[in-house]
Amino acid sequence: MKSIRRSSCLLFLILLMLHINGISQDIVPNDTSRVNLIRVATEIMTRAGTCALITLDNEGRARVRTMDPFAPESDLTVWFGTNPQSRKVEQIKSDPWATLYYMVSLESGYVMIHGTAHIVDDQKEKDKRWKEEWTAFYPNRSKDYMLIKVSPIWMEVVSYTHGILGDSVAWEPPTVEFKFK
Repeated sequence: MKSIRRSSCLLFLILLMLHINGISQDIVPNDTSRVNLIRVATEIMTRAGTCALITLDNEGRARVRTMDPFAPESDLTVWFGTNPQSRKVEQIKSDPWATLYYMVSLESGYVMIHGTAHIVDDQKEKDKRWKEEWTAFYPNRSKDYMLIKVSPIWMEVVSYTHGILGDSVAWEPPTVEFKFK
């Protein structure tokens, strides 16, 4: 009986060590290196599917709308399609500062990017960035469709599943600064 208990304890310790060793091969908790923050942000942005685009109207009020972005580029530049007659186009022309907010779930955290938005009406770019499911919204792609390009200036990331959290006092999240574009 003693040998069964001893064997069971030994087996339990071996399994525990295997589990702990497996955990250590995962992402290092609180790895806030630039490379890791961009990697985690890209993962969240891609999984989210949609995001909030926030601009300012002519009275300085924040205007928020849900957008269907293209996947982020390697430098986290984000592109959207839109109607040239939309309010957001006029708001961006008046004030190019924009904020993007992505969230998959409370468990995985969020990404917030602050940057400059630009209206792009170049046909080659529009052809390159097109989703067939948009056909009903933009019957005349050359006239009814244009692009918004958001170039990041800075970004903050929180991801509970990746161990990326804000500081313990003010909860300020880790950030990445980009070259101004």
